[in-house]
Amino acid sequence: MPDPATPCGADNRKEILVRVKGLKKHFPILRGLIWQRQVGAVKAVDDVSFDIRRGETLGVVGESGCGKSTTGRAILQLQRPSAGKIFLGDQELTALGEPELRKLRPRMQMIFQDSYDSLNPRQSVGQIIAEPMVIHGDQNRTLSRQHMRNRVAELLDLVGLNPNHISRFSHEFSGGQRQRINIARALSLNPEFIVCDEPISALDVSIQAQVVNLFKDLQRRLGLTYLFIAHDLSMVQHISDRVAVMYLGRIMELADRDELFDAPLHPYTQCLMSAVPIPDPKKERNRRRITLTGEVPSPAHPPRGCVFHTRCPLAEDICSDKTPAYREILPDHFAACHFADDKGGSRIQEP
Repeated sequence: MPDPATPCGADNRKEILVRVKGLKKHFPILRGLIWQRQVGAVKAVDDVSFDIRRGETLGVVGESGCGKSTTGRAILQLQRPSAGKIFLGDQELTALGEPELRKLRPRMQMIFQDSYDSLNPRQSVGQIIAEPMVIHGDQNRTLSRQHMRNRVAELLDLVGLNPNHISRFSHEFSGGQRQRINIARALSLNPEFIVCDEPISALDVSIQAQVVNLFKDLQRRLGLTYLFIAHDLSMVQHISDRVAVMYLGRIMELADRDELFDAPLHPYTQCLMSAVPIPDPKKERNRRRITLTGEVPSPAHPPRGCVFHTRCPLAEDICSDKTPAYREILPDHFAACHFADDKGGSRIQEP
């Protein structure tokens, strides 16, 4: 059986930049005021594996609390994983200490969801964007002040902002402009890989498309690789090459963008896709909306067997007893469902 972290298909000839194998991130539940002891754990991410090829965008979608952001933070080692291995190129990040990780930080950056709180209100735009260069320098030499100022002006122009605004402060900009400042800061060290943690969710709808198009343009010009985390499925469809669907800390399905949106194999993915608006009014009016019942289980006490079986309209006895294997159903199309097959065996039937 193929390794889930090594998908098949023609695009496999591309270099693997990021490899995640068996990633787990469990947060301990402690009890006691003085002598604390662990009485459980919140399984935010539980046995996740995938690859990201150089120059592609892997979209990650799922309901709130499914582990999307924790996965991104764990990949960058902002939160140390509880188990598993993460590779950036040929470097195993999970085996490195802080001094070794510091040397790799310029290669991997993050863009956070809140465009305001992620900027220091006491620093000017120039200081914010230049700070990574001050901390890391330029390889083995320190950048001159004029060099940094020229670089900041270049980055502001690259993200569509006026270089003359270098001395302004973050509160003088709109939400979309502040997110562009965050993008410029992430680009200041010429990274290869960027985790975009819901970078458009706090923006106006009219601005979201502009920022997503900026991401695509920067990827084309600079050869960037993205892990793009979002709730908006239409935006994920627009920017992603492949899409991973997460639920309760696990990947339910991973496939090429067009294949996933046109023919999802997992019942959870089908439920999500049924909520995506169709631009054709006639088709939108006549199609069936699949509504999930019940609440998302607690990650501290995930259900036995398939974690989705408590809400799945196709669940049978085996689903509550045995965890389905995360396996390749079609070329480069993975799913974790007992009934998923290349004939659409897990498809929710129309009434």
